[in-house]
Order: sequence, then C-alpha cells, then structure tokens
Amino acid sequence: MEFDKDRQFSSEAEVLKVLGHPIRLKIVAGLCTRECNVKHIWECLGLPQATVSQHLALLKNKGIIEGKRDGVEVHYSVISPLAKKLISSLD
Repeated sequence: MEFDKDRQFSSEAEVLKVLGHPIRLKIVAGLCTRECNVKHIWECLGLPQATVSQHLALLKNKGIIEGKRDGVEVHYSVISPLAKKLISSLD
C-alpha cells in the first residue's frame, strides 16, 4: 500500500465532518432521493423549522447542497458528488 504524501484530503475531510451529524446525514440522504423544500424536510424529520434551517444553511455554505427559489419556496438538492457517493455507500 502506498500513501500519497502530497494529497491533502482537506475538502474530503470537510464533507465528512459536516456529514458527521445525524440530522445533516438524514437531510442529505433524503435530498439524494429527491428535491425538497424546508417545510417538507422538517415535517418528515419531526424537527422544528429553525433547527432544520440551521442545518440546511451549514450544508449550503459547505457546498454540499444548493437551494433554488421557486416563488416563495426554496427547493434543496445535493450538488456534492462526494456527498452523493458517501450516501450511496451507506446503503
């Protein structure tokens, strides 16, 4: 086995750190199957809207998800290929 001493793994470690929280992991796993708005997410998880919004903001800031505005709603989807790959490996 060889180790690549030049590869930093910084972006990979950041994604893993963010996905290390069970709520964020659930959100990303759900968004890997379909786009959802925040109301649908918090209803499915049974969590307060503010809690879900905080987690969505972190996921968005780290480049794991994106939100697309549709009128007054924002629909979220996963844009990180690494996050998608990690979620698919959990199944």
